[in-house]
Amino acid sequence: MSWVTEITHVVDHKYFIDEQRFGPYALWHHQHHFEELEGGVLMRDLLHYKVPYGPIGTLADALLVDRRVEEIFRYRVEAVERLFEFDGKAYAHLEQPRPQPA
Repeated sequence: MSWVTEITHVVDHKYFIDEQRFGPYALWHHQHHFEELEGGVLMRDLLHYKVPYGPIGTLADALLVDRRVEEIFRYRVEAVERLFEFDGKAYAHLEQPRPQPA
């Protein structure tokens, strides 16, 4: 699958935003926030995404896509732990606002 995102905003040491330009989602807007804490850095994500194809996409999101997105972020936690040789427990804090029914 081809997927192109563009980093559209950067505030040094605070956050950056990437947005999908080409790929599987109708919308992908991902904010990566960083907060310095004693002994480390808190990484927090705010993700807005929308699956294409109307009601069929909504069903696919509920059944498959949402779980896949969570797996991506779990993998990132593991990769960060390995990269920084973190021997404690890191946590992914992913905020995903959900559309409310009309």
